[in-house]
Amino acid sequence: MTDSSKVLEILRQMAQTIEAHKEELTELDQPIGDSDHGINMARGFQAVEQKLPGLEGKDIGTVLKTTGMTLVSTVGGASGPLYGTAFMKAGMETAGKNEIGLEDFLKLLDTAIQGVMMRGKAVEGEATMLDAMLPSLKAMKEAFAKGMSTGETLRAGVKAAWAGAEHTKDLVATKGRASYVGERGLGHQDPGATSYSYLLEAVARAYE
Repeated sequence: MTDSSKVLEILRQMAQTIEAHKEELTELDQPIGDSDHGINMARGFQAVEQKLPGLEGKDIGTVLKTTGMTLVSTVGGASGPLYGTAFMKAGMETAGKNEIGLEDFLKLLDTAIQGVMMRGKAVEGEATMLDAMLPSLKAMKEAFAKGMSTGETLRAGVKAAWAGAEHTKDLVATKGRASYVGERGLGHQDPGATSYSYLLEAVARAYE
């Protein structure tokens, strides 16, 4: 089981991961976006990190909801509302809970992804973060059904997320800023799919 202090530790790891890959994420955004994905995400997660001491002892739902609200108010562009929605939906799914298991995690991720789809009016195959999110969830559900451990299940998710992010190079974006460049975006990996893959990697690392 994962308690709220473990969730705070994971969020710290997420912030450090985004900070470490900030320049790479911004470079990915240059040909197809506003050249600011890494900068924006790092700013958002820095703000989240500053809030964490005040969230000690709070339930997991409150921690995730606060994270989402912080991201919405500090991350510019489309990523703020999308990631913010994902965390807020996850917070609603875990409201009042002080502990969650792997099955709960898969449920909250499912709810978070539904939130992103609704907010972004996007589906899989449009070169967005969903192209990493949906395959990772599917892989983790399959691993969980086979009775794999939390660590193994998360690793299966990370592997599928990176394969999905890589696949965005072959897709023509029809949503978001990248859709403005149309076919010129081919060959470029979606920054949102990449940042999601890094965030899921941070979660997996916490269970190694």
